[in-house]
Amino acid sequence: MAKKKTVRKLEITQVRSGIGRQRKQRATLEALGIKRHQQSVVHNDTPAIRGMIAKIPHLVTVREIEE
Repeated sequence: MAKKKTVRKLEITQVRSGIGRQRKQRATLEALGIKRHQQSVVHNDTPAIRGMIAKIPHLVTVREIEE
């Protein structure tokens, strides 16, 4: 029997405002799909998404979800 590979997902929530931040940081929030404060988005756990999160850890919280 083959094991099903579980797709790990990340729930990313903005907890600090992007106002007054560097343009690159605001662009990273936008690239993640976050438009407002306290908004949450779900993405697959990929190196690209992890890299974006690493650039703005002070603005977001991350929670792992297994589906």
